[in-house]
Amino acid sequence: MTNQRTILWALFAAMIFLTWSKWQADHAPAIDTAQVAPDTQNTGGVPPEPDVTSSIDELPVLSDSTLAETQTISPATESGEPEQLVSIQTDVLDLRVSKKGGTLVSAALRKYPKHKDEPNVPVQFLHNENDTLYLLVSGLVDSARGGPTHLATLTTEADSYVLRESDNVLEVPLRWASNGITVEKIYRFNRGSYDIDIEYKVRNESQADWRALNYLQIRKRHNPPERSMFDVDTYSFNGPVIYDGTKYEKLDPDDFAETPIDQKLAGGWIASIEHHFLSAAIPPADQVFSYDANYENGIVTLRANGPTRVVAPGTQEIFTADIFVGPKLQDQLEAAAPGLALTVDYGILAILAQPLFWLLQKVYGFIGNWGWTIIFVTFLIKLAFYKLTEASGRSMAKMRKLQPRLKVIQERYKDDRQALSQHMMELYKREKVNPAAGCLPMVIQIPFFIAFYWVLLESVEMRQAPFVLWIMDLSSRDPYFVLPLLMGIAMFVQQKLNPAPPDPVQAKVMMVLPVMFTGFFAFFPAGLVLYWLTNSVLSVIQQWNINRKMAVD
Repeated sequence: MTNQRTILWALFAAMIFLTWSKWQADHAPAIDTAQVAPDTQNTGGVPPEPDVTSSIDELPVLSDSTLAETQTISPATESGEPEQLVSIQTDVLDLRVSKKGGTLVSAALRKYPKHKDEPNVPVQFLHNENDTLYLLVSGLVDSARGGPTHLATLTTEADSYVLRESDNVLEVPLRWASNGITVEKIYRFNRGSYDIDIEYKVRNESQADWRALNYLQIRKRHNPPERSMFDVDTYSFNGPVIYDGTKYEKLDPDDFAETPIDQKLAGGWIASIEHHFLSAAIPPADQVFSYDANYENGIVTLRANGPTRVVAPGTQEIFTADIFVGPKLQDQLEAAAPGLALTVDYGILAILAQPLFWLLQKVYGFIGNWGWTIIFVTFLIKLAFYKLTEASGRSMAKMRKLQPRLKVIQERYKDDRQALSQHMMELYKREKVNPAAGCLPMVIQIPFFIAFYWVLLESVEMRQAPFVLWIMDLSSRDPYFVLPLLMGIAMFVQQKLNPAPPDPVQAKVMMVLPVMFTGFFAFFPAGLVLYWLTNSVLSVIQQWNINRKMAVD
């Protein structure tokens, strides 16, 4: 009975895990094909170019809009001209910034290949094409809806900037001037960092106050990936998120019409996340910004508008903001903004997953290989629960020793279920055996199993991480299914060391379970299968040693 219950608990654990993963996928924001489909009826089958002057691009309005008549600065727009781009290259980023407003329109992550077998093709994160539109917009707007907005034309001293090997900081200045107001918009990049500083140096050489606010926008076409059990990317949330200073919330664009985003808060940020990467717009934490969102024509726009500030004649003011473009490296996320590390979504078991990742990261610092790190950490987890599993193993060994006597009782009372249960319980009590003891270690391992899954799935540190031989990416499945097969064999051996169910039918069902689990694990990340294989092998060794000590045949 113990063996039956133990294996059933294992099956239940797998069912919980699969159900939870499916729930995560099913509750990701569904794509609205009616909204996303480009209008090709009047364009000869060619999707229209993105319209940067549409209502999605509306400039923010200053709170003291009655002062609009005091300024007559208009945004400079040059329709029909090709977009002029500034090339920026650091040690980790390859960016393109438009001279129209200084908008980030392209970002390649130099240290993250899109595919393992194409190391020279980096992940392309931002796009300026209609079907994959993804832009980071920023600017200043004054009370006349002018100023260095994302619609204004900025100038630069050069069209290309490169972080030299001898430098740790690269500054890229873009300039704008009109009616005595001069603004220098500076992008500042630090070596090895995906956190980008934005600074506006505003000089008022006019005769009147200049009132303006700082704003940030993330514009992205909402194209969630199609769901597939064979692609781990589809199990991760893909879409907009917001942080209000205390709470992190995933947003469903389809809900914006019924439940608009309209908040004023300090210490918040907005972001668009996908499996291993994100972009975030981070206002100054000590200023109250207004947050809102829009979903129109298939494009999600997140906005953060700052407070109105006054630049007096003859004075200079500094406006600041941050943006983050790149992988979900937890150390950098934590340094960039409070709560930004929550975008590494470990789900409801983050309380276990976070310390588990911390332990993995510390061990990796010594070992230098994520595969061997997983094996070593699995050993440490097994060691932590050694006493508990040893007690369980002794109980199972005693159950195995009682098997001949249990069979006699079953034969004697096979027609009387009540008497059968009564005599079996008397035997357990007399021999001091707890038939449920073997289930406890499996129950305890369920949350660790699921937490380990999300650590391997969500941690970009393990993306494309090699182990040995054919295992070149621990975050994806074993291409030759060797690890799942070895895991199935280990589970079969482990089952043989435990007491068999007295019912022949149940015994046959239990024999099939290792095959079922092998099928389940065949498409899981190789790192997770490696963890379960290691755990099973250690369990086999432990149970064999217990059986040997208790002289159980």
